[in-house]
Amino acid sequence: MREIYEAHVDDVWRTVAFLGVAKSEVPDVCQEVFLTVYRRLPSFEGRSSLRSWIYGITMRTVAAHRRRAYRRRERPHAEPPEPEPNGPDQEHRVIAKQRVEQLRMALDGLNEQQRAVFVLYEIHAMKMSEVATTLEVPIQTAYSRLHAARRAIRTLFGAEGGQ
Repeated sequence: MREIYEAHVDDVWRTVAFLGVAKSEVPDVCQEVFLTVYRRLPSFEGRSSLRSWIYGITMRTVAAHRRRAYRRRERPHAEPPEPEPNGPDQEHRVIAKQRVEQLRMALDGLNEQQRAVFVLYEIHAMKMSEVATTLEVPIQTAYSRLHAARRAIRTLFGAEGGQ
């Protein structure tokens, strides 16, 4: 299990974040994903790659988390976050953060199915056949959702003057 965790934790973390989970809740959702992987690993049949299987668990965990979101309350922190140091790369970090925030806003404008396909295909570079298997949809449906997501994101970035 340790090897599986170490091999997939970064991808799961990014996926959870790009699927719209609040930054403060990403660690909890990732933990829930890997607890599910641990519990269900003996039943893994190998009909898909381990990576696709884990992404499927991630998608279902995030969907369940988002359905429960209306019941949660914000948790205050004891200490404020550390300020980022100033330096020659500060402008580049600010621009990168702005672009990531633009992408997150664009992803927030997609429906759940389009967002899932876009994140798996465009951000995690999965093959479309893996995406379709992971999401348990026909491959043409996955392509259709991808094209709709791309169109919506292009429209948003065009409307806001983004890149």
